Amino acid sequence: MEGRECGAIASGSVPRNTDIRESSSNSREACDLKQESVLGSNEVKSTAVVKYSAAPPPAAYARLQEKTDLKLPPANWLRGISQLGQMDATSLGTSKKSKPFSSFGMAYDFIDCIGNDVDVVSDSENIKKLLKIPYSKSHVSMGVHRVGRTLLLDELDIQELFMTSSQTGDWNWLKELYQRLVDPKWQRKKKSKEQFYQKAILSKFLYYSVNGDCGAETVPTPIAQPADTQPQVNPIVVEESSWPAPLRPPASVPEDGNPQEQGNVPLEATYVLEQVASTPKEQNLTTFLNEGENSQGLKNDFVRNILWTFEDIHMLVGSNMPIFGGGKYPAVSLRLRDSNKPINILTGIDYWLDNLMCNVPELVMCFHVNGIVQRYEMIKTEDIPNLDKSSFSTKVVKDIAQNILSFLKANCTKEGHTYWLFKASGSDIVKLYDLTTLCEETTEDKYQNPFTMPVAVLLYKVASNMMMKKVQNRKHYGIIRTLLLNCIKLLDKERHPQFVQIIASANYMISELFQLDEPPKRDENGSNLNENSDSYSEDEDLPEDSDENGSFSNGSEPSDDSKAVAIIKSVGELSVPEKYKSIHQIRPSCAFPVCHDTEERCRVVLNYVLEGLKAVDGSIKKETDLPAADPSIPIPLKYADESECTGHKALKKQIALFLDKVGPAHKTLELPSQSGMIPHTWQYQMKLNLTFKASRAYFVLSDAATSLQKYGRALRYIKLALQSLDAYCCLINNLSPEVLFFLSRCLTLNGDIQLMLAQHASNRAAYQEEYSYQTREDQEILHSLHRESSCQAFSWATELYTDLEYQLSVSCKCYEAANELLHSCDQNVHVVEQLKQVLKRLGNSRNEVGVFYMNQAAAVQTEGTASKGITMIEQELWKKSFSYFEKGIQDFETIEDETNAALLLCNTGRLMRLCAQAHTPTGSDSKRGEYSPEEAMYYNKAVDYYLKAMRSLTSWEKHPAVWDSVKWELSTTYFTMATLEQDYAPLSRKAQEQVKEKILSFPEV
Repeated sequence: MEGRECGAIASGSVPRNTDIRESSSNSREACDLKQESVLGSNEVKSTAVVKYSAAPPPAAYARLQEKTDLKLPPANWLRGISQLGQMDATSLGTSKKSKPFSSFGMAYDFIDCIGNDVDVVSDSENIKKLLKIPYSKSHVSMGVHRVGRTLLLDELDIQELFMTSSQTGDWNWLKELYQRLVDPKWQRKKKSKEQFYQKAILSKFLYYSVNGDCGAETVPTPIAQPADTQPQVNPIVVEESSWPAPLRPPASVPEDGNPQEQGNVPLEATYVLEQVASTPKEQNLTTFLNEGENSQGLKNDFVRNILWTFEDIHMLVGSNMPIFGGGKYPAVSLRLRDSNKPINILTGIDYWLDNLMCNVPELVMCFHVNGIVQRYEMIKTEDIPNLDKSSFSTKVVKDIAQNILSFLKANCTKEGHTYWLFKASGSDIVKLYDLTTLCEETTEDKYQNPFTMPVAVLLYKVASNMMMKKVQNRKHYGIIRTLLLNCIKLLDKERHPQFVQIIASANYMISELFQLDEPPKRDENGSNLNENSDSYSEDEDLPEDSDENGSFSNGSEPSDDSKAVAIIKSVGELSVPEKYKSIHQIRPSCAFPVCHDTEERCRVVLNYVLEGLKAVDGSIKKETDLPAADPSIPIPLKYADESECTGHKALKKQIALFLDKVGPAHKTLELPSQSGMIPHTWQYQMKLNLTFKASRAYFVLSDAATSLQKYGRALRYIKLALQSLDAYCCLINNLSPEVLFFLSRCLTLNGDIQLMLAQHASNRAAYQEEYSYQTREDQEILHSLHRESSCQAFSWATELYTDLEYQLSVSCKCYEAANELLHSCDQNVHVVEQLKQVLKRLGNSRNEVGVFYMNQAAAVQTEGTASKGITMIEQELWKKSFSYFEKGIQDFETIEDETNAALLLCNTGRLMRLCAQAHTPTGSDSKRGEYSPEEAMYYNKAVDYYLKAMRSLTSWEKHPAVWDSVKWELSTTYFTMATLEQDYAPLSRKAQEQVKEKILSFPEV
């Protein structure tokens, strides 16, 4: 697409152009070019920042000769001159009727502005209509939606919508409400042909006013244009192409004029009506969501979008006002006025606000009589409020704006609800209705409200945008959660399957708001950062019922004000400074829920994960769909006999599988998952995210249960965490380092739990009861996981075993597996620290197993008799015990943990003493024999291990308790050896003197 000019010009400045390259026709480039107007004595501040403009280089207007007949069309009329951009459709009014979703298109394009920075998003025509309420007798009908702190305002054209409802039925509910609440005798009003006539001559006037190669030539008489009035000037703003502008009466048509009093309609109006009739009909509102995946059918249909700051009110407005160059004036607005109709205050406010919003410094008015040009007049924008017979106070307009904003913000408090701001023609009462509530009361189908879907999509988009900045804006978690919850509330996955992705994603994003691993953080004042102070709610007492006439047309019966959320009893109140300021203070209502209990927080997360999984699973279509599972029926799992468990073989198989997944990338077949999901689809990615989130939540639950010494519950939760990871691994080809690291943490915790269960075997019955319990939520999540995997990959590690030996062995296997996985990760700071923790646990676990086998050997030795000697069972137990002690010592030495290494060396010395005792010689009469060489060998080995332990500790100060324990073991070993040398002297091998010297040679410890 061609580059668009992006520039902003203040009065008397040089145009500044910025070339913008757009990747697509729907892209919106933020061209924040600041322009500020200071209105001197009026003391009203106005700043305009152009966010986007679709206008091509502006057409320099040509001053028409007097007596030019605007009823005669130029040769190129309605042929789409590029210099006019959207102005040809705008001025004629042949574009589609103003949609009730125009603000949503702007909100989608400038999502960063929605929720906090901008107070109002609306068409400039709606803004002008609101600010003119105290001066005008015209009716006002607008839809209001709240998103965060932002209000979206859209025109609700009752006439047009009711015509649509007669064809499609979309707005029948609103028609019924209107007839019940406002005007039971409503009838369609015919449109005035005078309006089409006025639009026609305005369109011809604009075509005549274009100067350049594409300039219009009058028919039949050419218009002479003075040379000094034809400068080439750049426009004031920048944005992108969009739909034609809405059909609106120009400012030259009095707002409250009576069609019957506007005189005869010229013949040219017939031609205009034919042109209007030939335009496309209004799009069916029920299909607007099918126009595009990204826009959902809601397009930004304005030539320019402007961030307008009026005093302290920030507004994102859409404008289609034609802007021309004006010679020494860089930008002017061009208006056509009937000389027989003086400018009134409404027209003055209209012109003034248009120029302020677009920051146009000059207004050029062309006066005509019955279509014949009479004269031109140029007026500065700051002089418009002081024109004769149309003067007004800008400060009063400012007060009106602030009061209306305060009124709407105080009463439009529910996100996802559609509010209706209504003032009947000729009435001074303004009423605000909650159409969402009224619709639900009127009909069983809440989705009849056509605003439901676009509001839900916008809530989701705003929340998604805020989630991208969640680290910097944790105080906004409450707003994000409220936006997403209201989005989910508005959508129904059965009725609107095209929005299942949003439902699943919204549930996942809510679960992401909860910090599973971290306690609530507090700021300097001690308040929780997860709470939101930027909330919006108001406990405002509703005004008492009014008996005033609030109808759209005169003569209708009194309406039922009890259905109104709030009422402005007189439009004159809006002109009173700070009339509604007291209710502008918005109290917090959507604070992020702080779950001080870890299990409660995780359960909330799992609830959202489950809803997301249901949405994903429901959207997957497969030729052979799995039968619907009954959550009340437990899933039958494969029974694993402990005698059949292969231990190390199963572990090696699992580790090999995972190491292969994280190895060098290799080509894999892009096959559907077990449930039918296609790789790289949104369902595939979302189920990965939800499954991993479930695993993390179960891990935190298990860790918390471990801290509470609820080891049966902890094992159940870690089992669910590993089952979730198993399903995750079945969906993805190569595991990321993050997943590997988390898997190692899960296996480490699983090892801790198995070790604690082994150490507290006396409470096994209670642990079994905790382990067997399962919530309905857990069952449903597990059913979803079983669509992708059998979830049995880690069954060897997560069962509650009755065999103490195997339980201890499983604990070691879990640590070994975690160690292997960590060596496959990038060795960053977190991995290195985790590796140290795993090795410490592994060494401790191996010590426990070594002690277990040593005690088993001691028991066998106690039960044995001297005649039997040393059995094979004893020797196997010694070997196993020594092997675990040796590996444990290596683990502690690897992480330079001298204290624990010394303890294991001490235990190894104790094992050597046990072996020495087993080698005690006995005679046929069961009496002890001489002190044997085998005994001496094992006692000497014990001494060596004790001495090595003391060298590991280096000094008493390093760990006094361990040092004293090792020293005691060493001294008792020396004492035992000396006693045996003396009492059972090996005189058959040594002389008496040798034995005496040996006894005296034992050192003092």
